Amino acid sequence: MILPLASLFLNATQTPTWSFVYPDDAKPGSRLDLRSLNEKVAGETGYVRVARDGRGLVRGDGKPIRFWCVNGYGFRLKPEEMARNARFLAKMGVNMVRLHASVSPKGKGKLLTDVDTDEIDRIWRYVAALKKEGVYATISPYWANGGHSGAAASWGLGYGDGEDVWGLLFFDDRLRAAYKGWMRRLYAEKNPYTGVPLAKDPAVALVQVQNEDSLLFWTFQGIKPAQKRALATRFVTWLGKRYGSVEAAKKAWGGAGDWIDGVPAFLDVWVLTQPQTGAAKVRADDQTAFLLDQQRGFYADIAGFFRSDLGYKGLTNASNWVTADPVRMNDLERYTYLPTDVMAVNRYTNGGVHKGPNDGWRIDEGDFLSDASALRDPRGLPTNLKGVVGHPMFVTEGGWVAPLGYQAEGPLLVAAYGSLTGLAGFDWFEMGKVGYDPNPVFDFVAFPDGGHPLSKWEMGVPATLGQFPAAALIARLGYVRRGAPVVHEERTRAQLDAREIPVIAEDPSFDPNHNGGDARAGTSAARIDPRAFLVGPVEVAYDGDPGKTVVKDLAPYLAGGTIRSNTGELSLDPVRGLLRIDAPKAQGVVGFLKGAGPFRLKDLTVTSNDEYATIVVVPLDAAPIATSKRLLVQIGTVARPKGWRQEPATLDGKPGWKVVSTGTMPWQVRETGIALSVRNAVLSKATPLDPAGYPLGSVPVRRAGGRLSVRLPADAMYVILE
Repeated sequence: MILPLASLFLNATQTPTWSFVYPDDAKPGSRLDLRSLNEKVAGETGYVRVARDGRGLVRGDGKPIRFWCVNGYGFRLKPEEMARNARFLAKMGVNMVRLHASVSPKGKGKLLTDVDTDEIDRIWRYVAALKKEGVYATISPYWANGGHSGAAASWGLGYGDGEDVWGLLFFDDRLRAAYKGWMRRLYAEKNPYTGVPLAKDPAVALVQVQNEDSLLFWTFQGIKPAQKRALATRFVTWLGKRYGSVEAAKKAWGGAGDWIDGVPAFLDVWVLTQPQTGAAKVRADDQTAFLLDQQRGFYADIAGFFRSDLGYKGLTNASNWVTADPVRMNDLERYTYLPTDVMAVNRYTNGGVHKGPNDGWRIDEGDFLSDASALRDPRGLPTNLKGVVGHPMFVTEGGWVAPLGYQAEGPLLVAAYGSLTGLAGFDWFEMGKVGYDPNPVFDFVAFPDGGHPLSKWEMGVPATLGQFPAAALIARLGYVRRGAPVVHEERTRAQLDAREIPVIAEDPSFDPNHNGGDARAGTSAARIDPRAFLVGPVEVAYDGDPGKTVVKDLAPYLAGGTIRSNTGELSLDPVRGLLRIDAPKAQGVVGFLKGAGPFRLKDLTVTSNDEYATIVVVPLDAAPIATSKRLLVQIGTVARPKGWRQEPATLDGKPGWKVVSTGTMPWQVRETGIALSVRNAVLSKATPLDPAGYPLGSVPVRRAGGRLSVRLPADAMYVILE
């Protein structure tokens, strides 16, 4: 494993840094406010819908719309804080927030027919606040996780208080009926803060049926025996229709098989991830086909309920989960989502291994980490997704997960490659404060040196949130072009039932709560080079004709080890860990710059010997860089808490770092040494800005040969050229 920052932030006091402090931004005068990108009121032109070509989204008036999103817990803020939070998000370029909520009844003694009215009120209030700032809402109202669903013995489903109820929503009629009742309360009743029910409010752009559950994941094994028997009874009916009789099904399975009291025993999920032959294959294929029909039928019923019963005309999404085998089964999962409008997945970048007693949710002193940039392992980018024809794709949870030190690259990589592949939106996880989190720690635990555990999930930090403005402009305004599809695959339902390997598959996604180490240790078994995802869009059509599958020649884009997009605007060198963005309206370099420059792009030359940094230039007036009258220069690098210390360590024979001290606030951002030369005939001055966009005087510039040259301040995050 390459550890390029051997001398960087082993002890934060040994490297030149500046303290990140976000000022009061309530006063006027900020030079960096992207609120004008949003509509005056979210949904003012009508509901967001899928474009006619199925490759993107449009507003109610037919104009294309792209989303830059966060997973926001603003609905749990104090009422007076919600408006400030919505205003802050709009300023930073956000035009959609996902509310990862739970409206199911909570607490002992609650009946299944009850509902969490407090949670509903919070959602109503927050949607109203977002709407005023032109920010759309995605609502995810249910998760089978016991700590979120509020599952209780009093529900009468055979589960105890706080237990996970994985899989039940797909087949338990009582839970499905209760779910519809919860949704009626949430969506059909009038929102007192807008006067309009959520189902009738175009500001609710996307309704997600449920979060992270599937009959195709390992949690299937955890369904309790009585409930699994109820599902098996449905399987018997299904087999009777498929074969004409249960006896015929048994014969096809090579005999009676494992049948108990008239119902078949389900095969372990692991069996479905393995190749099968003969009668065993028939049985495995039948179980797969049944589960697909059951899950897809559920989503068809709920999508119809939202449309017909509640009158909702916005976008719907089934879910966002993974499967037990991403190569053999991810297409199956998304096939079941077809009754809804858009696809979604939750997908993170982790930078290697993080190990500790509480590594699913916090960072403690003594934890082990192996810090690796996604630039050197681009197969792990969360934007490497196989799109489904006619169904735009969202990443409804994602991010560069702490304690990863290279978080500054995340927003630009998502903006660049999300634009190339046509990603509809990326929801950064998670943001629970009004703005930047001033102290993202768990203060109920104190270490001997005075520090506290750091939050693993908070994205309201300078390395991530600070890189939003330029990234939001790139993603929302199309400053990086969408490419032509490099893989168009068509698959039949029979291939899905048989779990046949597709021509191309995504690498496993990462979730710290489900993956104990590096989830990407394996190699894809599909046949097409997975670097195709970095060349252009990869797409699949279900119920199609495999003879119409088309795979473009990738060789011209992979020559010499550098991965080039088929638009000619992106060039990634995984060996050096270096991305070049070279589009008319977005130019810059991201990654390990030392010894690799100067970097000459179409209109921009960057000189830097920094170990690691991100530099990007985008117009604020939507004109090409060469003619723009107002450019934003955005800089990012490594940020760690004051006093953060790490020392070399090994885990299972692999090198990495031990966290010696988590430090204290404020964040310390590494200084940079960057000089720019921009080909532009009208620019004449450079104004550095503080983190809130307020001017900090000016810096000298030089004009010669139709270019403006400037050396950026070492502590700059934003500079305006005009």
